[in-house]
Amino acid sequence: MPKNPQTKGLYVFVRVNLRLLCLGLLALGLAVAAVVTVSAVAAPQGVEVPVVMYHSLLKDPARQGTYVVTPAEFERDLLYLKEHGYTTVLMEDLIAYTQGGDLPEKPVLITFDDGYYNNYLYAFAIAQQYGCKFVLSPIGRYADAYSETGETNAYYSHATWDHLKEMQDSGLVEIQNHSYDLHQKRQGALGAKRRPGEEEAAYRSRLNADLTKAQEAIRTHLGKAPTTFVYPFGAASDTTPEIVKSLGFSASLSCREQVSRITRNPDSLYSLGRYRRPSGVSSAQFFEKIMGLSAP
Repeated sequence: MPKNPQTKGLYVFVRVNLRLLCLGLLALGLAVAAVVTVSAVAAPQGVEVPVVMYHSLLKDPARQGTYVVTPAEFERDLLYLKEHGYTTVLMEDLIAYTQGGDLPEKPVLITFDDGYYNNYLYAFAIAQQYGCKFVLSPIGRYADAYSETGETNAYYSHATWDHLKEMQDSGLVEIQNHSYDLHQKRQGALGAKRRPGEEEAAYRSRLNADLTKAQEAIRTHLGKAPTTFVYPFGAASDTTPEIVKSLGFSASLSCREQVSRITRNPDSLYSLGRYRRPSGVSSAQFFEKIMGLSAP
């Protein structure tokens, strides 16, 4: 320490203030660390996404049941979801979320399996009216067949590639892969399952060929390949999910009735649960009692 009184006083002043500055910086650092820690702990652990599964829409009361609802029921469902603060999203939105994107506060995924013409005739028109989105997964074989014949019948025909293209181009409908020709029970195997006695290598080759054929058909007619595989009947063998993932699909939809939680982990997008929407129950009964969605 210097001997001159004036220099000594200045030295003490500087030393004390440097110490205070260091203590202040330390305190600030601890505070920042605490905020970061709290934010990390409080960070949301994913988003719950309910998924609704529809198949066919028909006005005929004699046809309504487990897999067929009326256009009016579908319209009331969309109104219920809107009134209760839900926003319809697509698979591309869920995929983007796992890559750091955002989702609305209450997302919901509407899906239609098989690609019936009545999906285009009724569901698409209603979705346009309310600005709602849905995922449609056609069976490739039938899209080809009805595109050739041009037949349009609400009871049994399937949407053509032109119908699918129109829906996709609207921005409201996303087309996904429901297999090219696996939507049936054949040689003891349902859907994408392995057949009894079938060698694993042969099964992989068969599944690969069918799903790839569907991918190529959709890419050819619609301009882009699906990102998601939708299991026919929800049926799968032990190795099916791994094969699906190896083919480059970013997600898959099952028929297991549960609300799925999507996280930033891309693996959370596989085998998402879905609730089949039957006819004969109100929107409130279905969404609140069956799906367990909460009212506002």
